[in-house]
Amino acid sequence: MASAHAVGSQGGAVLDFANLLAQAGAVMRSGGTRDAKLQSLCDLLRSGVPHYHWVGFYMADEAERVLRLGPFAGAPTEHAVIPYGRGICGQVAVDPRTFVVPDVSEQGNYLSCSIDVRSEIVVPVMVAGRFVGQLDIDSHELSPFTGEDRLFLDALCDEVALAWGE
Repeated sequence: MASAHAVGSQGGAVLDFANLLAQAGAVMRSGGTRDAKLQSLCDLLRSGVPHYHWVGFYMADEAERVLRLGPFAGAPTEHAVIPYGRGICGQVAVDPRTFVVPDVSEQGNYLSCSIDVRSEIVVPVMVAGRFVGQLDIDSHELSPFTGEDRLFLDALCDEVALAWGE
């Protein structure tokens, strides 16, 4: 796939990532607070992609070197504050690159949010080269995240970054 604008498939279902990305861009350009926009994105992603079972944003708190849970869609989590370096989310805070975990049971630094979670993808949100937050997605399926998911989510987080300070 050359870009996030291709149509991907997962488990026989056809996913129109281009349409989802267009919808996400419209959400980020709409009125309202940043948190309201991020909540709308979480809801859109969770309802639009069958293997996205929990979708949430964590905000960077550089002063305290922790991530703070922001808007999310899915079951409540006890991980409202995550120290940098702890768990997959904490690792991405220290080294802000997209991190795909096909099987969380094989990760020694994984923080369990639910016994149902089998895989995870965490995508940093960067503004002017600075880590400001991340998108965290959990799936109840093993290895559901494809290259298309990754390209789509990287592009989505670029859209989020453009509107971060609004």
